[in-house]
Amino acid sequence: MTVPGVRYPAVAGQFYPARLETLTRDLDRYLAREAENELPFSSAIGCVVPHAGYMYSGHVAGAVYRRLPARTSYIILGPNHFGRGKPLATMRAGVWLTPLGPVPLDPALAHAVSSACSALAEDAEAHATEHSLEVQVPFLQRCAPSLSILPIAVGVGDYETLELLGHAVSEGVKLAPEPTLIVASSDLNHYEPDDLTRVKDRKAIDRILDLDAAGLYETVMREQISMCGFGPVVAMLVAARDLGARRAELVKYATSADAGGPTDAVVGYAGVVVQ
Repeated sequence: MTVPGVRYPAVAGQFYPARLETLTRDLDRYLAREAENELPFSSAIGCVVPHAGYMYSGHVAGAVYRRLPARTSYIILGPNHFGRGKPLATMRAGVWLTPLGPVPLDPALAHAVSSACSALAEDAEAHATEHSLEVQVPFLQRCAPSLSILPIAVGVGDYETLELLGHAVSEGVKLAPEPTLIVASSDLNHYEPDDLTRVKDRKAIDRILDLDAAGLYETVMREQISMCGFGPVVAMLVAARDLGARRAELVKYATSADAGGPTDAVVGYAGVVVQ
């Protein structure tokens, strides 16, 4: 039996553990400090984190999340891998469930962003089976137990619309009563040899570190980098610049080969903080 307004986990037991005890143990391992000199990004505005199965990219995501300040509200931008629903889709009210419990949506934040971006539609269908946003929620729950989220599935690829979305996200953040962090969910290059993927990924990462949304878009297109979440990252960079971002830092980079996967067809993962 399903309850209206509740978004149930689609990939628990696949991308991350479905059992509470196992999930909590894994999250705590990924979120554990690896060095004494890891300092928090107290002025963080946004971040880039991967969304593969935790066994492959959880260590990269955790390296970012453990250094972010806890917020009461998060905007999560992720690609729509399956093309379901509206091209730009959010959910304005209700809750998202994970094995850690329910997370309420933020209707006021949804209204503010939607009012500034006419292309953003209310559409639960776009989120029903999408993993790119879902896998971020348990990390956020573990880092900020009292939180609400605004999920946005991005299924458009033209720069003008992504830029419009970014400006709308910044307007929502400006109107929010409490500091709100923008999470851009993206993996990098897909299914090419490890050495080639690292070269391609570096070109994309350099544009992100320059806070260059247009440059990232152009680089991904020109270099044929199969970065599934370039749209969310472009929108996050536009929003972050609107909000006064001055710099970005690469926290961690890896490929699926680093987790024991084959080297002839890898996926790249980057963790970046913008502040």
